[in-house]
Amino acid sequence: MSQGRGRIWGGSGKHTHLLILAYLFLLALPCTGFLPDFWSRVLTLSWTSRTHQHITEQSILNVTLETLRGPEKHHGEEQTRLGRGFWRAVGEVVKSNAAMDFLNSTKSDPVYHFDAERMDGAIGMLRQFWAQTLLSVQAEEYQTARHSLGQLFHSLQDFYSHSNWVEMGQRFIYLHLLQPDEPAVPVATEDTPTCMECFSVTCRGNLLPRLLNPQHNSRLLTTGYFGTFPPKPHGKCSHGGILDSSRHTGAKGGINKDSTSPFFSPHHYLHMEAAMLATEATLSVLRDLRDTVGHNTFLRLFSVRQIPALVFVMDTTGSMFEEITAARLRAHSIIQSRASSPGQPGTFILVPFHDPGVGPVHKTNDPNQFMQHMENLMALGGGDEPEMCLSAIQLALTHSPPLSDIFVFTDASPKDAHLFDAVKALALEKQSKVTFLLTEDPSYTTDSRGMKGRRRRRKRSQKPLSPDRFSLYSSLSSLSGGLTIFTTNSDIHKVSTIVEDNIAADKVTLFHVESDQDLRSSHSFRVDSSVKNVTLHVTGTLTECILTSPSDQSQSLLLEQGPLAALEHFKGLYRISLLPPIQPGQWSLQAKGDGHLTFSVIGDSSVDFLYYFAAVSNETHPGLARLDGSPVAGVPAFLVLAVTGLAPDEEVSFSHVTLLGADGEHLQQVKLNSSALSTYSVEELVGWVDAVPRVPFCVRLTGQDSRGNRLERVSTEMVHPTHVQIQVSSVPRLVPGHSTLVQFHVLNHGPARLFNLTADDDYGYLQKRGPHRLFVAEHGSFHGQVDLHTPDTAQTGATVSLTLTVRALNSPDSNYAVAYLTVIPPDPDTSPPSCSAAQVQSTCPSICNESRWSVSLAVSDRGRSGLAALQLQKGEGILTLFHSPPPTEDSQVEPGHDQREEHRDKVASGGSLHHHHHHISRLEKGDPPLNVTEWVVGSSQPLWARYTSSCCSAQAELLVWDTAGNMKRCHLTSGQQRQLTDRTTDTSSAGQITPSAGVFFLLGLLWSN
Repeated sequence: MSQGRGRIWGGSGKHTHLLILAYLFLLALPCTGFLPDFWSRVLTLSWTSRTHQHITEQSILNVTLETLRGPEKHHGEEQTRLGRGFWRAVGEVVKSNAAMDFLNSTKSDPVYHFDAERMDGAIGMLRQFWAQTLLSVQAEEYQTARHSLGQLFHSLQDFYSHSNWVEMGQRFIYLHLLQPDEPAVPVATEDTPTCMECFSVTCRGNLLPRLLNPQHNSRLLTTGYFGTFPPKPHGKCSHGGILDSSRHTGAKGGINKDSTSPFFSPHHYLHMEAAMLATEATLSVLRDLRDTVGHNTFLRLFSVRQIPALVFVMDTTGSMFEEITAARLRAHSIIQSRASSPGQPGTFILVPFHDPGVGPVHKTNDPNQFMQHMENLMALGGGDEPEMCLSAIQLALTHSPPLSDIFVFTDASPKDAHLFDAVKALALEKQSKVTFLLTEDPSYTTDSRGMKGRRRRRKRSQKPLSPDRFSLYSSLSSLSGGLTIFTTNSDIHKVSTIVEDNIAADKVTLFHVESDQDLRSSHSFRVDSSVKNVTLHVTGTLTECILTSPSDQSQSLLLEQGPLAALEHFKGLYRISLLPPIQPGQWSLQAKGDGHLTFSVIGDSSVDFLYYFAAVSNETHPGLARLDGSPVAGVPAFLVLAVTGLAPDEEVSFSHVTLLGADGEHLQQVKLNSSALSTYSVEELVGWVDAVPRVPFCVRLTGQDSRGNRLERVSTEMVHPTHVQIQVSSVPRLVPGHSTLVQFHVLNHGPARLFNLTADDDYGYLQKRGPHRLFVAEHGSFHGQVDLHTPDTAQTGATVSLTLTVRALNSPDSNYAVAYLTVIPPDPDTSPPSCSAAQVQSTCPSICNESRWSVSLAVSDRGRSGLAALQLQKGEGILTLFHSPPPTEDSQVEPGHDQREEHRDKVASGGSLHHHHHHISRLEKGDPPLNVTEWVVGSSQPLWARYTSSCCSAQAELLVWDTAGNMKRCHLTSGQQRQLTDRTTDTSSAGQITPSAGVFFLLGLLWSN
C-alpha cells in the first residue's frame, strides 16, 4: 500500500501552518454529531475517533463481503471484486451522510441530529428515510436509494452519540427507532431537569440519577441541546464541547460522545461505546435491507459484480439502416462474450430518437429482451437534418448507472441545443462518458445528403448547414472523456468495435489528450505490470505515427507491421493494439495529423481511482465538505482520491497527481498523503492544491507498482474551473398532486455581474425553466427557488433529475448542480407486519435428537398494505401455513420423510396451493420467499403458521414482508420462557441474541430488529 499510510500530513511546513490556522479558526465554530470524515480527526486532534465516514464505509463493506462470502470462498478473493463502481456507490452514501452537517436545510435542524429532545420528530424522519430507501430500491432507482440511506445512517448514528442511551447502561441497539412495535423508552418532558452542573471539560456523572436508572419502567431518554436554537430550558443537558454556546447556560457542561477529545466531547470516555452501538445499528439496517430486497438486488444497489452497462442512443430516421445494423451486431457480440463469463450480465439500455419523438427508454437486465428491442428498431421517416439527439442522451444519462459509457449513433446535428447544459451537468455528475459515432462529413454545408449514395433523409430544402453544427457533440465528448468519430456507413460496422473495447470489465485509462496542432506532437504513456490488453484509439486523420517501446524499439504504424503493435484503420478511427508480451515502462507516440486529433489509451486492470475536490467546512462542523460542480479557479482546495481494485497483499505506493491541460501540458503537481482510512481494496489519499488552475484540466495519478514500475492512471473527464458556484440547499420529496419548492443559492467569486439561471428536469414538472436573469454583487450570493408541480398520475418511487445551470453573461464562467428528487406516496405505509404466538409446545430433554418443539403463530400486517411474502431464513425445521388456526400438535403428522417429500413436490410445482392436512404450503430454510398475497384477502386478515423442529435445532428466524416492502424479523427459540431481548449485530457474524433484565414471556412472543 501507500508509503504514506498512517500519517496525515508530512513534508512542507506550509501545510503544517495551514493546518494550525484552520484548526484555530474552527475553534470558534459550532459542531454537531459524530465527526463527518477523516479530516475531522485532524482538525479536532482526536486521531482515534470513529467518524460517520468510517462507520458507514466499514459497515457497508462488512455486510457486502458477508453477502458475497460463501463457506468455501477465501476472504481475500471477494475483496478484489470490489472495484471502482462499488467504492463510487459507497462514496455516494458517505457524501449524503456528511452533507447532513453541511447543507443549510439540515445542518442546524435538531430533528436530523437527535438534538434538543426532538425524539418524536427524529424517529419519524428516520422511518421516512427507511421507507424512501425501500421505495427507490424497488423502483431500481439505486442512486436515490443510496442518498436516502446516507441520510438515514447519519441520524441513526447521531442518536447513540447525542443521547444518554449509552450512559443508561444499554449495550444493545434501540430497536424502537425503526421498529414501531418494539418497546419505547419515554423521553424527558420539557420541564424535567436532566443534567447537573459540570465545570470541567470532562463531565462525569453530570446526568441526573433518573436518567441513569436501569429499571425499565422509570428510565428516561434525553438528548443534548446545541447552540441557541431551540433555546435550552434551565436544567437541561447541553451537547457540550468548546464549539457549543449552550454549554455556558445551566446546566453547564454537556453529554456528547462525538469524539475522543475532551475539548469537543464532554463524554469522550464513552465515545468508543457509542461508536460501537452506532456501527451495530448501521449493520442491522444493512442486513434488514438485504433481507428485504434480496441478496442480488442488495449487491446491485452497491454496484457489486456489475459489468459496465451497455447504453445505446439510436437515431432511427430513414438514413440510419447501416448504423442500426452495426449496433445490433455489436450488441450481439458483447452479449455472447458475456454469456461465458461469471457475474451478472449487466444493465442494457436503448433510447431511440428521431424528430420529434424521443424514447421510450428500454432498460433491462435480460440480454435477450434487449436484443429483441434492438431487432424492433426500424429506420423510417426523417426529413430535415437536425434531430432530438440531446433529449435522448438526457434520458440515457438519467436511466443509466454512474460511470457508464454511452454510445450515440446518428448522422444529424442536435435540434434541442438548449438542453446542452443539462446534459453536460448530468454527464459530469455521473462521471459517465459520451461517445458519438457520426456517419456524416461535417464539411458538408448544404442539406443535400441524398447525393452520397446512401439511404438518406428526404430532402426538404437546400438550406445551408453550419460547419460547426456538430460542435456540441464534440464539446460533450471532450468534457466527459468520450470520443467523437466521423466515419461512413461503409465503415460503421468496424468503427463500432470501440464499443466492445470500452465496456469490458476493469477498463482503465492510461492516457487521454486532444491535439489541434498541425505540427508533429509527442506524447507518452506508462504501462505497469497490472495492465493487460492495451489499446490505443486515435480519432481524426493521421499523416504520421511512430510508436516507441520502453526499450527504444520503434515502429512506424502507418508504414509497417509489428513487432510492437497492430494497426487497424477505418474512416475516422485508428485502432492500435499493443502486441504481447507488453513491456512495462514508458511508451511514446510521435504523431502528425490533418486537423483535430484525439488520443486515448486504455487497458485491462483492476487498479483505478475516483476523486473529488473539497474545502474545509467553516460553518457547523469541522471536516471536509465535498465541492459539487466545478471547483473555483485560483483558490486553494483539497483533492481527495480513492484508489480502488487493490489486492489485499498488493504493494503499491502513490506519490502525487499531476493536473494536465487540454493539450496534455503539466499545470501543477500535487503531493499525496494517506488519510489513514485506507482499507482492503481501496486506498484513500489527500492532496493540497495551492491554487486550482484557471484553465480546463484532467487528473493523472502517479505511483509505483510492486515491481518498481511507475504506475499511472488518468481521469478522462475535463474539469472546467470557474468563478461561480451554485448549490442546492434542500432536496425535498415530491408528492403527487402537490407543488414543491427546491431552494438554491448562487455564490459569485468574481466582480458584480449578471447571470442566467436555467433549470431542467427529465419529467417536465418544472413550472418555469428559464433562463432567469440574476444580478449578483461582487463576492456576493443570491438565494432563490424553483417550483415543481408533481401531477396526480406520477408514479411513486420515480426519480426526477433536476439540473440547475448558472452562466455569466459577460464571461465563460458557468457551473451546475444536480438534485435527484423522489416521488413518494402522500401517506406511506411504514408499519411492518407482526407475529404473535398462539400456542407453544416444547419437551426438549438433554438428548436433543429424541424430541421436538413447535410454536403456532399468527402473522398479520399492521399497516394498510397487506401481507406479501414469507421466508424461513434460519432453522432446520418446517414451517406449515394454514388458512385458520392450526390443529393441536397431537393431530399433526410427524415432520418426517413423507412431509419433506410433499414439501419438495410443492417447491417443484412452483409453490402451488396444497390443501392436504388443511395446510396451504410448507417452507424450509433455503426456499425462496413465498408469495402469499392470493391467500390473504384484506390487509387485516391473519395467516396462521406452525413451526416444528427437532430439539437439536433450537432457534429459527422467519421473515415476513408486506406489499409496501416493510419487513418483520420473527425469532423463535425452543425454550419454554425467555427474557425480553434485544438483537445485537457483530461485524464478524450475522448477529447474536442476548438477554437483558426484563419481563418474562412465553415462547412465541417474537421480536424484530
